[in-house]
Amino acid sequence: MSQTGTITTNHVVNMLREPTGLPFAVEAAANRAAVTLAEVESSSILPQNVAHELAERTAGAQYPSVSVYCEKISNLMTEKFRTFSGKARMVVDIRVSQDRLEGIEALLELYAEAVTDVLDSHRGCWGGGMFYGGGYEVTFGGVKHGGRNFIQSAKASFEVDISLG
Repeated sequence: MSQTGTITTNHVVNMLREPTGLPFAVEAAANRAAVTLAEVESSSILPQNVAHELAERTAGAQYPSVSVYCEKISNLMTEKFRTFSGKARMVVDIRVSQDRLEGIEALLELYAEAVTDVLDSHRGCWGGGMFYGGGYEVTFGGVKHGGRNFIQSAKASFEVDISLG
């Protein structure tokens, strides 16, 4: 069952790293808002759940950064003769940082919009027994000290239906 979370996490990371994934969606969000957004590098889209303080101390975090992880796996046995038939609750954690407090929330909202645009464009069957119905929830955290001076994060949470063996 633990591989279920890893497989789903890696699928979401690859989906975001595609040229038509997050790089394209960030550019589209910037064009709609008539602003300039820093590109999200593929190397800053990571399959991990780590606090920003720890990421800055160990690896020298780059911003904006995107972390993808599986928060919860539920084997609901909706298909009685399958090994696993349930849901994986996935989280895409977006973090932005800048030296000024002004505008950081608007900046974060644009990156969160880009993530949800990617999710919207990938509704349906993902293969390998995974299906994404299209629903998500975005929560915004408060601004904290960190990163380039100020840091703020948002979490896009969604469920993937999974049916295995």
